Amino acid sequence: MNKVFAVGIGPGSAEFLTQQARAALEEADLLCGYTTYLDLVRDLFPDKPRYATPMTKERDRCLYALEQAAQGRTVAMVCSGDAGVYGMASLLLELAPGFPGVLVEVVPGVTAALSGAAVLGAPLGHDFCAVSLSDRLTPWAQIETRLALAAEAGFLLCLYNPASRGRSDALRRACDVLLTKLPPETVCGWVRNIGRPGQESRILPLSALRQEALDMFTTVFIGNATTRCIAGRMVTPRGYRGPEGAARP
Repeated sequence: MNKVFAVGIGPGSAEFLTQQARAALEEADLLCGYTTYLDLVRDLFPDKPRYATPMTKERDRCLYALEQAAQGRTVAMVCSGDAGVYGMASLLLELAPGFPGVLVEVVPGVTAALSGAAVLGAPLGHDFCAVSLSDRLTPWAQIETRLALAAEAGFLLCLYNPASRGRSDALRRACDVLLTKLPPETVCGWVRNIGRPGQESRILPLSALRQEALDMFTTVFIGNATTRCIAGRMVTPRGYRGPEGAARP
């Protein structure tokens, strides 16, 4: 059966590329993806044919990949992080019934919630959720509701897409919502260009996070009531307690 791999390449540097992802990219004779993501694997596969589309052309990209697979090519849809977390796996699977001879195989990768957390320390030591601040596909009112309820429930938060040229105030607006549920000293952190040249990070309180100028290549972490800064690392305890309050392994 003809095949399209939905491949998560992690943050984009070779050390984050899993063996399964590398094998899929090697097997493919066509790489498809967003231009920036294809550039991240250019040095590893310089001779592979490529098909790139810009942002907002995701459907065209997936249809082309499926069409090429239907014609007998083995295609890899390159996604940053994990293909199933804000990636192209879901769209490929939605469109795949129109190409009955094509199999979509989802290849997992290292999403920014995990690779970014490792840079900061261990901020996701207990229950957490991921929320994208992009309102291109989700109404902002719904994003606000999710932020407020997650914070109220005590979830740690990992925020994707905190800002862009057209959404320069998204992070500030999100912090305004969170500050209605969380104290201003809540420990937060962010990581930019995870695993790439120019990687940088910062740990700071929620009140200061509101003023940060971040971008689409940054992932933001919002702590909960137990999150602490310990020796310069953002740490959330696992939280399992016995009846006497002692931590359980």
